[in-house]
This record gives sequence, C-alpha cells and structure tokens, in this order.
Amino acid sequence: MKIWLLLFFFCLGATSLSGQKITTTDEQTWFGFLSQTRFSHKWGLWLDAHLRLKDDFVSELSQGIVRAGPMYYITDDVRLTVSYAYVHHFPTEGHENVAQPEHRPWQQIQWFVRWPKVRLMQWVRLEERFRRKILNDNELAEGYNYNPRIRYNFALFLPLTKKGLAPGGLQFLLNDEIMVNFGKKIVYNHFDQNRFFAGLVYQVNAHAQLHGGYMNLYQQLASGNQFRNQHTIRVFYFHNFDLRK
Repeated sequence: MKIWLLLFFFCLGATSLSGQKITTTDEQTWFGFLSQTRFSHKWGLWLDAHLRLKDDFVSELSQGIVRAGPMYYITDDVRLTVSYAYVHHFPTEGHENVAQPEHRPWQQIQWFVRWPKVRLMQWVRLEERFRRKILNDNELAEGYNYNPRIRYNFALFLPLTKKGLAPGGLQFLLNDEIMVNFGKKIVYNHFDQNRFFAGLVYQVNAHAQLHGGYMNLYQQLASGNQFRNQHTIRVFYFHNFDLRK
C-alpha cells in the first residue's frame, strides 16, 4: 500500500505539470484467459492471453497479447515470475495499414494476504518494452523504441454470498493498477496510465473464476498534455492448475 501511495502522488504531480489537457475518449472490450500452473512445491508456469477490441467497444481490433514464463514459489502466497510477452498492436492512426509488434520481457513479485472472508492480491511488475519503429502508414522502420515501465496492481475480493470463495460463490472485486514509465526517452509522460476496475467474480470451482465488470483506463500520452480516457468492458477467466500429487 505504501508503494501505491507513493506512485499515486508522483503521478498526480506529473499530471499537474503537463499544461493544458487535451483528452480523447475511447470505448473498448477486453477478453482474457489467465492461468498459473504449479508443477512442484517450488516451480510453476505463468500463462495468459488477451484480445482487445476498440471503437464503440467492438468495432475494431486493438491488441493481442500472449505472456508465458516460469514461476518460483517462495511460499504458497509469495511468488516470483520471469516472463516474456509478445504484444501485437493492430493497425491504427500513424500506421493504418501495418501492425506494430512489441517484445516485452518482464519480472514480477506477487503476494496474497488472506483473511477469513476477504482476500487481497498484489504485485509489482517491471517490464522492458521493445516496440518496433514505424516509418509511415504503410511500413515499419528498422529497430525498436525502448523504455522500461513499472506497474503496481492490487485486487481486493469481498464475498457477496454465503458461499464466498467456495464454488458457486459471488464476490465483489475492486482492482487498481498504476503504471510509471522511466528511461532516457521518457520526457513528459513518466506517468503512463491508471486502470481502475470494479466488477463481479463468480467462483466456477475451487480452481477457476470468471471476472466481469467495468474498467476506466486513464493514460497520459508522450506529448505530456494529451490524455486518453478509456471506458472498458473487461471479461477475464482465471484458472489455477495444481499438478502436484
């Protein structure tokens, strides 16, 4: 929580110095499948895949993302991940006839705090982003633009029914993630974006959950005074596999 507060006040200060704001609005729908597979007492695998649609929620393709990498369990509730993500940015303004690939190694520490009826999940993630340069609307350029980014995410699960976290239970999910850019090429937008989500969680079984709800994404663009306010429908399916005997 201390990390989250520090990042929040840092970003608030950066935003206030950005000058006159120009804000554009977008509507998107995000679908995601996320899993953690545990092979042994100490080792597991992280895997997630996403498809994102944009323009009136579903009119155009926005992004496709796949992440995979090994996990190390310090304890049942503290986990380290070193992974790779491939991000496919579908054609948009600035490269209307060509897709932009992005390669993104990342490292993460994730931890859980569990109470009798409430559960809190947090992670801190460091990403190294390599985005292919764009020559014009029709062609990619040689080389990549690079910058690191750090992310802090918390998710608070509150039971709404007597079953709570048991199969068939319904929970309320409050989730926020803040992202901060850094590196030599970042001048005006050290604050990258904040994602605030509120929705419902249906406990499918002991190992699977279905999440659905509304997310607001607020992002500062590279110019510093341009912002994006995105209204998002988010539907994620989580499944944890435990292959230990």
